[in-house]
Amino acid sequence: MMQDQRDNSYLFGGNAPYVEELYESYLHDPASVADHWRDYFDNVKQVPAVDGSSRTDIAHGPIVASFAERAKQGPIRTISDSADSEMGRKRVAVQQLIAAYRNVGNRWANIDPLKRTERQDIPELDPAFYGFTDGDMDIVFNTSNTFFGKTEMSLRDLLQALRETYCGTIGVEYMFIADQKIKKWWQEKLESIRSTPRFNVDEKRQILDRLTAAEGLERYLQAKYVGQKRFSLEGGESFIACMDELIRDAGNKGVQEIVIGMAHRGRLNVLVNTLGKMPKDLFAEFEHKGPETLPAGDVKYHQGFSSDISTPGGPVHLSLAFNPSHLEIVNPVVEGSARARMERRGDMLGEQVMPVLVHGDAAIAGQGVMQETLAMSEVRGYSTGGTVHIVINNQIGFTTSDPRDLRSSLYCTDIMKIVDAPVLHVNGDDPEAVVLATKLALEFRMKFHKDVAIDIVCFRKLGHNEQDTPAMTQPLMYKIIAAHPGTRKLYADKLETQGALPAGSGDLMVKEYRAAMDEGKQTSDPVLSNFKGKFAVDWSPFLNKKWTDEADTAIPLTEWKRLAEKISTIPENFKAHPLVAKVYNDRAAMGRGEVNIDWGMGEHMAFASLVASGYPVRLSGEDSGRGTFTHRHAVLHEQNREKWDTGTYIALQHVTKDQAPFAVIDSILSEEAVLGFEYGYAAAEPNTLTIWEAQFGDFANGAQVVIDQFIASGEVKWGRANGLVMMLPHGYEGQGPEHSSARLERFMQLCADTNMQVIQPTTASQIFHVLRRQMIRQFRKPLILMTPKSLLRNKEAASPLSEFTKGGFQTILGERDDTIDAKKVTRLVICSGKVYYDLVKQRAEKKMDDAAIIRLEQLYPFPHKALTAELKKYPKLEEVVWCQDEPQNQGAWFFVQHNILENMSEGMKLSYAGRPASASPACGYAHLHQEQQKSLLNAAFAKLKGYVITK
Repeated sequence: MMQDQRDNSYLFGGNAPYVEELYESYLHDPASVADHWRDYFDNVKQVPAVDGSSRTDIAHGPIVASFAERAKQGPIRTISDSADSEMGRKRVAVQQLIAAYRNVGNRWANIDPLKRTERQDIPELDPAFYGFTDGDMDIVFNTSNTFFGKTEMSLRDLLQALRETYCGTIGVEYMFIADQKIKKWWQEKLESIRSTPRFNVDEKRQILDRLTAAEGLERYLQAKYVGQKRFSLEGGESFIACMDELIRDAGNKGVQEIVIGMAHRGRLNVLVNTLGKMPKDLFAEFEHKGPETLPAGDVKYHQGFSSDISTPGGPVHLSLAFNPSHLEIVNPVVEGSARARMERRGDMLGEQVMPVLVHGDAAIAGQGVMQETLAMSEVRGYSTGGTVHIVINNQIGFTTSDPRDLRSSLYCTDIMKIVDAPVLHVNGDDPEAVVLATKLALEFRMKFHKDVAIDIVCFRKLGHNEQDTPAMTQPLMYKIIAAHPGTRKLYADKLETQGALPAGSGDLMVKEYRAAMDEGKQTSDPVLSNFKGKFAVDWSPFLNKKWTDEADTAIPLTEWKRLAEKISTIPENFKAHPLVAKVYNDRAAMGRGEVNIDWGMGEHMAFASLVASGYPVRLSGEDSGRGTFTHRHAVLHEQNREKWDTGTYIALQHVTKDQAPFAVIDSILSEEAVLGFEYGYAAAEPNTLTIWEAQFGDFANGAQVVIDQFIASGEVKWGRANGLVMMLPHGYEGQGPEHSSARLERFMQLCADTNMQVIQPTTASQIFHVLRRQMIRQFRKPLILMTPKSLLRNKEAASPLSEFTKGGFQTILGERDDTIDAKKVTRLVICSGKVYYDLVKQRAEKKMDDAAIIRLEQLYPFPHKALTAELKKYPKLEEVVWCQDEPQNQGAWFFVQHNILENMSEGMKLSYAGRPASASPACGYAHLHQEQQKSLLNAAFAKLKGYVITK
């Protein structure tokens, strides 16, 4: 590393003798050197010596001279004339010039095909800035710290090499990267070829073929389906050549799966020309003749697709993720899907699986989920071995193209710098440069397993969609675009002029592509039909299942005790924190059946029994190892650890010899990206219990887009099942507006088409059974769990051992007080969640024996049969009260009232007991919280008033 640093420093290499001579002069007389050198040497003198001393340095020259005299050699020569001094200054200036081009040469790169702006004034790139004149151009300097193939070059040749490398149609940013090895790697890769493509005729024809396909599809659709939205790629056709090269070269390098995420711009082009979707199937969608088998469906430019493509290195499975119009939100979903595929293969470096994300220039700079996704990219639980980012940079965001409005950064890709990801800016009108940039980006990703970005600077020939008139707001830009002949035309003419292709070849390829479109044939590399890879997942067992399907979730007593002992044992010589040790001792007693099982133990036993049965478990969230409310303690921390990165123990990873993996991950502080990641993971891995846990349920709305566009509606739009579990701590305990509500009402509003399960369990056995049911029952729907806070330690919520070794999850928990005579009951209070325990206490204080209390544990799908059975238990029932903690306009009330009413007998009355409607989820005043709580509990048993419905 030191050598790398020296090679990149002005103070080493060919400049070292000159700088040493300057320092000798400075020590003899500080006034003898230039001001900026004197300032530098003054600072050097302040640095302590390696032995810690602060003695003043002395000139080495006299000492060296004395030794030389003894050896009867001439004295060491010092600079004595201005010519030598000036030459030394020029040597340093040359190194500064090289560094300047490496750092900011990209700002002079020819990367804008529209040439809308003048070249920036960057003095550091002008030799005159360093005092060079035309008379210096033929002076030869040492260039051994470059990779141009020569150790010495004239200033003229050096400038030419630097400009060809850093200011051509590829401009690369990499010098901001901290790792010296990576910087040196880029210098060698770029400078050794001067960033200049060198392709043979066959390779050039392949590039033109892809450009022809890209342009051909868009023009065909424009002519055949006039005015229909397709979000054309015209102006950015080089992107298809980029994707073609990426896939083919990745296959050569051993990649077997590529997961792709992109928005709508150019998506139809990718579907047909990259993934091999049959054009006739796309045309059927335009003509509304395609299959419509889903409850809702989605527009064609949101559709996903998968295929197996033949590459020179073997088959590559391509998966284009389904996504909504919400830009960039698919990014973490793709990363999660890629991670699941990597783990399935045991490919933790990403040698066989690679994610690719395609961005728009406005979206990559503007959407916050981009930053969150990058923040996960090198974190243990979420890394995917490096993502290739491709920006279709059409230099306009909808109708905004003025740089003063687009963003605050110089480049749209500047966000990539937060993870030290190199960026290759490339002119979309130079398709060979685009392909070369793609090759370099992929090679970097495969070597360093880090993110890399390709910024294809192009343009948008049409409007935001085909019904738009962009000249209304961008008259100057669209005058330039109107005169542009098109990238394909430019490249075809270039190849014919070079003699690489016979005259007329370009036009012939256009005709051949159009003929293929007329016949509806595939146009991409051979698609392997009926090919099924070794690691493909079979989803068929999970389709067309019913939520009422039974699942045996109890476990035998002997198995219970065996597992309980494993997960409650702390290894010898491992010192856990005393409070945590007590938790494990208590769990050991629970495992033996000596005391009732609490929530944390019930949860742990669900996990233990699943991994022992071969079901992997993945749990992630901001504090999931310990649990926000310190109830879980899945990760033990050695209190006597001596290193920060050692000294943890996870008992659930030591359940049985051949168990399935258990992973508990403390995530970065993100809701949206982490939830999206886990959704993507679960979408690719149906046999893993995948859980995202919010720190507080209140914060889940930071991921509302993921909930709305993927979790709630993904199956009815795209036909994609998903068994993700969301654990959302929820409950009104006086902690204020942001620590009380997981916004249950929002999930209830999203419930339809049996799209998810919404459950609020209130006992340890219920959480045990519902978690096991999520895997054992082959019914893969999102499971939304409103998990408790105070109930985690409430002894009333603990369950006897018998409830784990017998029975299963109950959608409704009936009256538990044996002293309540069902024949006397005239009022039934139905509730959900922690308020149940408050109601039981209130009833006891009022000494009421004519009111029963039941818990609705599963809110959706609504358990009509179970509720009907409960109502039939009470022959004199007259009144039904729904009681909830939440305000009237929130919680489950508006959802459950018609469902409850449906099961009531004629003449029965239904009423509400709860907090009044509120704009805030909860109040922040402790006294007001107590008053509201007292009022709602009284209302549950008082005379009906207010909102009353009579059936």
